[in-house]
Amino acid sequence: MSGGGLFVSFEGIDGSGKSTQARRLAEALRAAGRDVVLTREPGGSAGAEQIRKLLLEGAGERWSPETEVLLFTAARRDHLERVIAPALARGAVVISDRFADSTRIYQGVGRADLRPLVDELHRLVIAQEPDLTLLIDIDPATGLARAGARGGGETRFESFGLDLQERLRAGFLALAREAPDRVVVIDGAHEVQAVAQEVARVVATRLP
Repeated sequence: MSGGGLFVSFEGIDGSGKSTQARRLAEALRAAGRDVVLTREPGGSAGAEQIRKLLLEGAGERWSPETEVLLFTAARRDHLERVIAPALARGAVVISDRFADSTRIYQGVGRADLRPLVDELHRLVIAQEPDLTLLIDIDPATGLARAGARGGGETRFESFGLDLQERLRAGFLALAREAPDRVVVIDGAHEVQAVAQEVARVVATRLP
């Protein structure tokens, strides 16, 4: 844990329900009297939110995977400096809807074989991992249908289709095997409240 706080990230493919679960966890911890910062990536700080628009809107081939890695890393650095690190230093629980694992999987595995580049940039520029990562796992076809039903303009990655979502899921599950002390897989196929209860149970074991 960093500075007495706890850094929790939520990961998963598009439509997994991770954003809902991140919000529910934040609400539950606040109700219990915890200082909680709920944030997201890409974004979370003013500068990073500007980069978010560049990354998530527009045509699928708007950016190359290499350019995506650089943009995500720039956004993450600003987010870390301005939001995450100060909150952890004061002892808050930081809950982030995505963090570096998304770049490792989306750009490092799903879109191109850039994992070594992602890891090296992370080492040089970010050098921060969550204390706990909750991977909300769901069938890719179900997730893609949910993501499509959401609507809105942030559909660039969904536009790559089911094949990408299947590769992303496999990548996330491989990452969970790679970092079992940090990444906990949660079955996202259950009813929302049941998933939230399992999330709360896991987080309770890590709270300071």
